[in-house]
Amino acid sequence: MSLRHVPETAAEQNDGVSDAPFDRAGPTYPSGLRLAGRKVLVVGGGQVAQRRVPGLITAGAQVYVVSPQVTPALEGLADAGEITWLRRRFEDTDLDGAWYAIAATDDAAVNDAVGRSAEERLTFCVRSDDASAGSAWTPAVGRHGEVTIAVLGDQRQSRDPRRTAALRDRILEGLHSGELESDAGPRAAGVVLIGGGPGDPALITVAGRKALMEADVVVADRLAPRELLGDLSSDVELIDVAKLPRGRSAQQEEINRLIVDRALAGKRVARFKGGDSFVFGRGYEEVIACRDAGVPVTVIPGLSSPLAVPAIAGIPVTHRGVTHEFTVVSGHLPPDHAESLVDWDGVARMRGTLVLMMAVENAPAIAKALLVRGRDEGTPVAVVCDGTMPTERTVLTTLGSLTEDLTRHAVMAPAVIVVGEVVRVARPDAFPAGG
Repeated sequence: MSLRHVPETAAEQNDGVSDAPFDRAGPTYPSGLRLAGRKVLVVGGGQVAQRRVPGLITAGAQVYVVSPQVTPALEGLADAGEITWLRRRFEDTDLDGAWYAIAATDDAAVNDAVGRSAEERLTFCVRSDDASAGSAWTPAVGRHGEVTIAVLGDQRQSRDPRRTAALRDRILEGLHSGELESDAGPRAAGVVLIGGGPGDPALITVAGRKALMEADVVVADRLAPRELLGDLSSDVELIDVAKLPRGRSAQQEEINRLIVDRALAGKRVARFKGGDSFVFGRGYEEVIACRDAGVPVTVIPGLSSPLAVPAIAGIPVTHRGVTHEFTVVSGHLPPDHAESLVDWDGVARMRGTLVLMMAVENAPAIAKALLVRGRDEGTPVAVVCDGTMPTERTVLTTLGSLTEDLTRHAVMAPAVIVVGEVVRVARPDAFPAGG
């Protein structure tokens, strides 16, 4: 590394550039940098670099990282060709052609050298160790759709990263909830299928919540996160298309008609479902209906209940050395039903995890079919009821006792049933090895 003489006087420090630029307290001048195709230098390969580099890549910058060592994540980006890794210590010439620099080492002398070299080349430089010594600061940044929120402290002495981050978070929360409007311009009509996740409103994606709050019409399922409906504007049309087990049930053809008609009337329609729209959610039937009618349709995936609900309950669907596969099966039809598409012989032969959806009513018939086809009656089973909701509970049983325990514990839909040795891994006290 080439380290130059550290100037000791203000005059010496100016070196023909500007007089003591970093010693001037004052407001920052906010500006958005367009870095696409432009060189950005990051000196240091630790956690700070790991946090900053992905955003630079997203901005389209040509990122060069100078450091003898980097984190595994940065090494992976270099191996993939997303960044250039110079595996050595910093040299002044590394800044040649750079539009922006980040000094992110744990060595103040190196960061000083980066700052001086950047100043000589009229390149703005951020210091991770001493923000006041840099010519630029990194704001607290968040994104909401096409809007970027950046919050900076106005004066050097009042710069508090936690304060600016907290303010950014409050702004983003207002945008996500719809309390703040990100824009007032017209948005194109169409349909968006939103997977709301397993039920807890905190588990919907940011994109899903944003689309929900921007809708003119919300066509909602019973299992979509219900609390979020209370956040909708009073002028939003809410259409309930709940499908109740063994009760009132909206017909899919009518749902298709509703979303198409509202979209053709110039409305932004949110089709709001629980879980993920394409996992036993009939979502693609709605996509086909929209396309046939010439209605623009987009999809925002949601956390799928057969994965998310067991996870929230502390049950993995896979575990090293225990299972190499898991199978998700719809149990809305019993195994002997003429319209069943499930190969129950094949399911019974598999050694991995079986996750049953919509299967409470037919669970006794499914358990019998599996036992007849060779599954061990002692196979651990977990029935997770009302997953992620305040009323969530887990019933532990075995394949041989499933029918009896469903009645004894008054299990009702919705519930996710997990069958397999992963349940023993998660609940060893209830299913001791060899028991």
